Amino acid sequence: MLPLHGIGGRGDLPVPLWLAIYSAGAAVAVSFFALAAFWSRPRFESVAGRPLEFLTRIVDHPATRVVLKLAGLAALALLLGAAWFGNLEPSLNPAPTWLYVWIWVGIIPLSLLCGPIWRLANPLRTIAGLVRRTSYRRLPDGIAYWPAVAGLAGFLWLELVYPDGSDPRVVAIFATTYAVLNVAAGIVYGPSWFAIGDSFEVYAETLARLSPLGRGADGRLELRNPLAGLATTPQQPGLVGLLCLLLGSTAFDGLSRWSVWTRLTGGLDHIPAYTVGLIAAVAIVTALFLLAARTTGAAQIRPGAVGAAGLPGAFVHSLVPIAIGYAVAHYFSFAMFQGQEGWLLATDPFGRGWDLLGTSGTRIDYAFLGTGLIAGVQIGAIVLGHVLGVVSAHDRAADLFRRRQLRRAQYPMLAAMVAFTAGGIALVTAS
Repeated sequence: MLPLHGIGGRGDLPVPLWLAIYSAGAAVAVSFFALAAFWSRPRFESVAGRPLEFLTRIVDHPATRVVLKLAGLAALALLLGAAWFGNLEPSLNPAPTWLYVWIWVGIIPLSLLCGPIWRLANPLRTIAGLVRRTSYRRLPDGIAYWPAVAGLAGFLWLELVYPDGSDPRVVAIFATTYAVLNVAAGIVYGPSWFAIGDSFEVYAETLARLSPLGRGADGRLELRNPLAGLATTPQQPGLVGLLCLLLGSTAFDGLSRWSVWTRLTGGLDHIPAYTVGLIAAVAIVTALFLLAARTTGAAQIRPGAVGAAGLPGAFVHSLVPIAIGYAVAHYFSFAMFQGQEGWLLATDPFGRGWDLLGTSGTRIDYAFLGTGLIAGVQIGAIVLGHVLGVVSAHDRAADLFRRRQLRRAQYPMLAAMVAFTAGGIALVTAS
């Protein structure tokens, strides 16, 4: 089975673990009090970007759309072909690495650098679009993003709980089932399904809110302040569930590597024990965020200032940079090392003895990244993610609360952010 977690442990830290935790927590707290002192009005709620006319014409050109769609279809075909017909040994089949590294981890830099590009290349959208209908069924009321949450939960369970999640045939069954279900739903409900039901597209679109590239109100691409783009995140209960699921699952990934966890679950059946652990980790993170959000100035908030999702929905966008920071911290070294394997194995994707890329016999280079650099990226990603989360939450609070109530109203959210920071560093570095 592939080691589906970051590489590196406590020994990688250039400073003692307790000092890293205290310093990171202090950085988050100091940033909060600095914002409370000098940032009293919202700055990201209605900020227009700089239109990129030339880039918009290129991206929206029919030829570009066709190329992106063909690239998406080719990627899906290669993934399914290698998973179904390639080598049965996970270490000799590129499909698990393509799914868990190139796609799942690769969504992060792709969305941050290129903005909302995933939907343009999404092969499931393309396949469903081949079935032309005059009308589609209306999406059920209150569905929000819950289908995407359910699909993501299944994927994360496969990655973090199921012992044979990297088996090529298991990857094949999951990818095929996921594709069939989403294409069928897309045929019934139309393109709007993928915006709320396709877990990978919803995940990519959520991350793309933090990209400097985005679509303006007129549909044109624009260069914008990433935090202003983040402020446009929909205030939906389902999105709260999605981001808490991401944070909780990443926390469990680190927890499950602790020797304490191994000792506690050593005599138990793996799947039930790890399933309960995953659920518990997600539940704790969700409860902590909901408690912090619902007690953040609940008595001082202006009437009608938040939507149906309430205060959790109003502050959910602040979890996006935190989720990215957690993901980078956990998967950076994994992506840098195991990601090479996806290229090396692509020389013979179907296990036929080919050497299409001339890389047969080449091994992963583990020497190009030092442990100190890995630890620095891990800690830096978590701290930066939480600082950006604090900035985003404060800007939203400045829009919701009066100035004299601004600092006091945010204390519960600050406590949650500091807890997330300290826990994230402890889980990443001590596993």
